[in-house]
Amino acid sequence: MKFSVNTHRSDPYKNFKFRVLIDGRPVAGLSKMSALKKTTEAIEWREAGDPSIVRKLPGRSKFEAITLDAGLTYDTTFEEWANLVNNIEGDAAMSLARYRKDIAIEVLNLQGNPVMRFKVQRAWVSEFQASPEMDANANAVAITTIKIEHEGFARDPTLAERAET
Repeated sequence: MKFSVNTHRSDPYKNFKFRVLIDGRPVAGLSKMSALKKTTEAIEWREAGDPSIVRKLPGRSKFEAITLDAGLTYDTTFEEWANLVNNIEGDAAMSLARYRKDIAIEVLNLQGNPVMRFKVQRAWVSEFQASPEMDANANAVAITTIKIEHEGFARDPTLAERAET
């Protein structure tokens, strides 16, 4: 099956071209993101008198947390957001009005154009790692990490497939 607009295309999109937008701005230095995942529990049910057949019904659905890794830079997006939830100055410094955010995750084609967007709803930071373990003998990029809890995601239908040149 071909793509609807780009009928010449048969390759799927790559997983290394993406961006995450928090407050409408791309996160600087973002290098890795965990998968968007939804799981629905299966409830086993058997009616008395039925021949030993177990039926399965859908139960509660849950959305897995998303982990974002970014290179350590002067960008304070992760830190500022994490401080809205749990602030060193105490509970009074927490922002009940702003700690939850709707964020966007965009898949980009090789030209860097967004081809798919997911909207993540009511996200908040449950874990913040300000810096990695430091090692003078290592040769790696320093990474900062946040873990985001959320209440669901959906593909944004307003982003249509763009014609590729």
